[in-house]
Amino acid sequence: MNELEFVTEHRRYLHAHPELSLEEYATTDYIIQFLEGLGVSYECPLETGVIAYLEGQSNHTIAFRADIDALPIHEENNVDYRSTVDHVMHACGHDGHTTALMLHVKRCKALYDQGTLPHNVVFIFQPAEESGGGAHLIIQTGVLSRYQIDAIYGVHIMPFVDEGAVVVRDEEITASATEYRFFLEGQSSHVANKEQGYSTGEAMQHLLIQLSQIQQYHLNGLQRNIVHIGRFNAGEAINTVPSQGYLEGTIRTYSMDDLHTVQSQMNKIAESIELLFNVQCKVKFEEGYPPTMNDPKLKKYVVESLTYHNQTVIEPTNPYLFGEDFSFYGQVAPAYFVFFGTRNEAQQFVHGLHTPRLNLNEAVLIRIADYYERLLFNYGEVLV
Repeated sequence: MNELEFVTEHRRYLHAHPELSLEEYATTDYIIQFLEGLGVSYECPLETGVIAYLEGQSNHTIAFRADIDALPIHEENNVDYRSTVDHVMHACGHDGHTTALMLHVKRCKALYDQGTLPHNVVFIFQPAEESGGGAHLIIQTGVLSRYQIDAIYGVHIMPFVDEGAVVVRDEEITASATEYRFFLEGQSSHVANKEQGYSTGEAMQHLLIQLSQIQQYHLNGLQRNIVHIGRFNAGEAINTVPSQGYLEGTIRTYSMDDLHTVQSQMNKIAESIELLFNVQCKVKFEEGYPPTMNDPKLKKYVVESLTYHNQTVIEPTNPYLFGEDFSFYGQVAPAYFVFFGTRNEAQQFVHGLHTPRLNLNEAVLIRIADYYERLLFNYGEVLV
């Protein structure tokens, strides 16, 4: 089996058998069977996900991460490897990330068998990137601290960038992602006696207006931020004053100061609703993902490893406003995250992340493995 056949077989199997965050039991078993077949040692610090390890010829340890979970999206691709699970799909390319890392494991094991693996290598097959912060969960187990990792690398596919190009950026490359939820409780009354009630409908109108003005009046206009309202509702019946209300959304920013400003304004809005409308209002924030910060000291290794294999390096002025839990690995070691282009108009691979028609050319996964292998050999070398 050549490498294109390898990545095609494994990626399409994973694509056809997706599992949601923290439910990746069969995916974990699939990876374990692969590792055991190669004779690579591994451990499972969580119920799902796998960490594998190979000992190299130096005291340096380099880590590589792939996420393994899928999304609650119903696939619309008409392909023979279409998802076999209704309303679950690898719509963010994690099947590709996993397969590329599997190929890297295979190559590293061959080097290990030859006695030429340059450094120790940790392979992180991580669960729950989409929901649950799997990176944070793994770090909390303390398992990574045992490996004394010198650097950690990760990738993501990007369908808005052409094949053969890779997005590289020092410092922030993805945004923080924080969920927020407003809970409103008023007092119901019959519409004929509406003055006796406290309307969450009236309060909701105020809330919607005030949230929409945070970006305009309280954040630097030159910064890229998103205060998104995803869903809201109020009321119980057609002829009663609404007594219950709910609103939820997400905050995306690559400045933690901006995030704190948004949260402060939301707390003030909740207080104003109680004062103006006699409606109890509570806002709750779910701890999200911090911005993904790329360590500039690793950039020279990243760029050389890409250009060595004739990948075009793109350096954008601004980061993406995606959330990405690779951001947590910066707490463990210097980290660097890049986006591999997968856009291919000839093959109609043009649909975005988190859409029901995302697809990719598996040859890109070999390029990711090439990048990983070159990084491994480059680490610690003097690059001019």
